[in-house]
Amino acid sequence: MNPLVAPEASRHRDARCALSVNVNKVALLRNTRHLGIPSVMRAAELCLLAGAQGITVHPRPDARHIRSEDVHELAALLKTWPQAEYNIEGNPTQNLMDFVRALRPQQVTFVPDSEDQFTSDHGWNLPADMARLRPLIAECKALGVRVSLFMDPLPLAMPLVAELGADRIELYTETYASAYGTPRQAEVLAGFTATANAALAVGLGINAGHDLSRDNLTTFLREVPGVQEVSIGHALIADALELGYTETVREYQRAIQRAYSL
Repeated sequence: MNPLVAPEASRHRDARCALSVNVNKVALLRNTRHLGIPSVMRAAELCLLAGAQGITVHPRPDARHIRSEDVHELAALLKTWPQAEYNIEGNPTQNLMDFVRALRPQQVTFVPDSEDQFTSDHGWNLPADMARLRPLIAECKALGVRVSLFMDPLPLAMPLVAELGADRIELYTETYASAYGTPRQAEVLAGFTATANAALAVGLGINAGHDLSRDNLTTFLREVPGVQEVSIGHALIADALELGYTETVREYQRAIQRAYSL
C-alpha cells in the first residue's frame, strides 16, 4: 500500500514514511537557458520510477523556478501514476488557490511565504493567521483536497491547527538540519518530538520538510513519531547531480528504511 494514500488513522511509528520529491530546483536550472533542459517532467518520471511516492512543487508568483505550465503538465503525469500523490505548496493568498481549483491535487500545503521571499523560513502564526486561513482550508476540503499547514515546532499551536480543519502539519525542519551533528541536536529534536506528539493527540497527520538530507533524515524519523511524508528538494536534487535520479531516490528510501530498522 502506498503510505501517501493510507488512511489518516495509520499514524504509528512503524508505518513507513513516504518520499515526495520537490522538483523546483530542476526547473530553476532549466530556466537559466531556453533549451528546455533539464526536463522537469523527465525528472519527476525518473523519481517515480525509482520508487518516490509523490511529487511536490512550490510555484511562486514570479515563476522563478516552477512555472504554471509545469504545474499543469505534472498534474497530467501524476494521473498516470495513481499510486503516487501530487503535493502543491504555496501561499494561498497569492497564486496557489488557482492551481488547487483547477487541478485538485491530493494534497495542498499552505506556506506563509512573501512574494519576494528567497525560500520558506517560518511557519504560520497561530492564532493571528487563523481568520484568513479558515475559509481557504474549508474551500480546499470542499474540493476534496487534503490540507497541510507549514508549521514551526510549537506544540501549543497543534490544537489551533486542528480547530481550523487542516488535515496535517508539515514540520519546518531547518532548525533541526542546522543543529544536526552539534551539541544542540538532542534539544532541538525534542521540540519536534513534542510537537509531533501534540499533533497526533489532536488527530493531525504529520509531514516534514526543509533541509532534510541523506545525512540527517534517518535520525529525524527515528526520533519524531508519526511522520507520514517527507518532502525533499534541494538536497535530493543536489545528490542527483552526482548519483543520478534513480540511485538518489533509492538512497533516500534506504535512509527512510533505516529509521524503522532495529
